[in-house]
Order: sequence, then structure tokens, then C-alpha cells
Amino acid sequence: MSLLMIPGPTTPAQRVMLAMSRPLINHRGPEFKLLLEEIQTGLKYVFQTENPIVILTSSGTGGMEFAVSNVINKSDTVIVPTMGFFCDRFAEIVEACGGRVSRIQIEWGSSVKPDMVEEAFARERNVKAILIIHNETSTGVLVRDLAEISRIAHDHDALVIVDAISSLGGVELLTDKWSIDACVTGSQKCIAAPPGLAFVSVSERFIEEAKRVNRGVYFNLKAYLEYMERGQTPYTPSIPLLYALSEALKMIREEGLEARIARHRKCAKAFYRAIEALDLEPYPFEYEYRSKTVIAVKTPKNIDSEELVKTMRLKHSVVVSGGQGKLRGSIFRIGCMGNVSAYEVLATVNALESSLAYLGYGVEKVGVGLAEAGKVLWSS
Repeated sequence: MSLLMIPGPTTPAQRVMLAMSRPLINHRGPEFKLLLEEIQTGLKYVFQTENPIVILTSSGTGGMEFAVSNVINKSDTVIVPTMGFFCDRFAEIVEACGGRVSRIQIEWGSSVKPDMVEEAFARERNVKAILIIHNETSTGVLVRDLAEISRIAHDHDALVIVDAISSLGGVELLTDKWSIDACVTGSQKCIAAPPGLAFVSVSERFIEEAKRVNRGVYFNLKAYLEYMERGQTPYTPSIPLLYALSEALKMIREEGLEARIARHRKCAKAFYRAIEALDLEPYPFEYEYRSKTVIAVKTPKNIDSEELVKTMRLKHSVVVSGGQGKLRGSIFRIGCMGNVSAYEVLATVNALESSLAYLGYGVEKVGVGLAEAGKVLWSS
């Protein structure tokens, strides 16, 4: 069996997978209502919010479209910092909903900064919303200034919509404290449940704005809120996935959110220490904006990242990802999320060192990265 170390989906715990074998129940019955209440409580803990959280049977992209389509009308102006593949997708969704995108063009590998957002609002009038990718999965960049960016947006009376698909549950994100109007994540990354569910927390202001928009059917916020009052979803949900989600949320509560975030941080530090010991270069060129959940690394010269990924998979049964879009062939990405522990870190570093040596890079460095990662992992 391969070790899955891509930036999602992650490998759920056995108890999470076993939960899906439970008998199905009536999704309009009292048992389902209790299940949904339990899940709402667990999700609110992870989101750090008292706002209602919509549960969608969809991918994270479905959650992104839900958040946009419920508040963006034709010709509404939306600011989107574009610094990677998924930022571009966010902009594409806005345009598909008829909105006008005002892009903050940022070099891939860098992060949006508060001053850039101030300048964007100075250029535009009547901005409806700003859309932020908290953790750009394609480049391994974490937006550390989200709280300040949210404050700036609210000073200009704009909604704040955040894609936290590859960060929530692994990195600090305080939905209510940072005044995030809609926060989107998926089941398959830091929450460590199987893929197929998306979650969107919605503020009171977001709910009010949604009343002014002509919505579709499946992604109609009004329907989800009405059915939420009954302890139901408006359309048939994936009950086995909800069983799994419930178990994954119990595991997060048992570990404690702060401890979980600290574990992600320590594992990421071990990965970065190993990468530096191997004379490799993280793709994000600003140290403080390196992701703690997606480790993006430049491939050495004369080595194609797709060949490196293939070698790690075939010779070591460790599965990592290559680059996306214009980064295909030039970087590789390691998922550091969900149930990641010392075992996964060391197994991945070992596979990386050996595969690089097999491809002709750093033969003399085999074992160096492993030793450095170990120093981080076993330190107090």
C-alpha cells in the first residue's frame, strides 16, 4: 500500500473509514437530525465560529461557487488577489456568475500583503467582496495577514470570502474574530475525512446580502438555512460521508485544535529543515509565507519534477504531487496535513533523498535530510 502524501485527499484514520460501514438512516428522520447537530458543533469548533455552517455534498470548488453565487450579482466588482492556480479559479467563478473581477496581480511564490489590498480598494469603487485564498495549494504560500486584510475590506464595506480548503484544521484561522463573512473548506484535507463534502460558514451580513441575489437551485443558501432549522439538508446527502466526518471531528476534538495546529507546524518545520539540508529550495521565496500544510519545493536543475514524483511512487511507494499549471515540471509538492506525523515525514524524506540520488542529484547527501528532520521531530 502506498503512502499518500499529496496535498489532499489525505489518508483518513481507520476509525473514520470504518464509520462509513454503519447502516444508512432516513435523512428526514430524528437520527439524522442528531447526527447533523453533532457535526455542526464539531465544525464550529474547527472554524472557530458561532455562524451557521452549510454542508454541501460537493468538492471544495463547489463550496467556492456556493459562496460566490449566493452574493455576487451581475456586474458586481470583486477584488481577487491572484497568486496561483486556485486564485485564478476563484476569479473564474466570479466571472461565471457575472461579476467583474479586479485582480491584484502577484508573482507566484509570493503572498498578497495588506498594502496591496489598500491600493486595490483605492482604485475601485463600490466593491462587493474580496476573495482570498488563505493557503494557495499550487504554490505552497500561506496568507499570514488575513486578519488585517479582512479589517481593510470591512473598512470599505466589502464582504470577505475565504478559501481555507487546504488550511482549516491545520493552521490558525479564527473565522469570527477575523470577521470572515464566508469561509470555505473541504472534508479531505486537514480535517482528514474522505473527499466529497464542502463546508461554508456564513455570517449574518452574508445571509442578508444573499437575499438580494438571484440564486440557482442546488446552491441556494436560503434552502440550506431553512432545512438546517429542521435538522436536515435540502437535498439527499451522502450519509456514509457524514458518518466519517462525524468521526473525524471527534478525533480533532480529542486531540485539541491547538495541539493539532502545533503538530502540523512541527511536521512542516521538519520537512523544511530536511529540504534545506538537501540544498533544495522551497518554492515560496518569502520565508514567513511558507505554508505549513503544503510543502512546495523547486526541483533541482536537470531533474523533471514529474520524473521525481514517478520515482518516489514506483521505488518507494510514497505518492507526492508535481506542479500545477505553469509550474508543471518545475516543482513538487508534499501534503503535510490531516493525520501527518513523524512516521509520514521521515518516510517521505527518505523516499525523496533516495529518489533524488537515483536520478543523479545529491548522492553524497543521502541521510542528511533524514537526520535534520529527526532533530526537529524529536525535540521538545
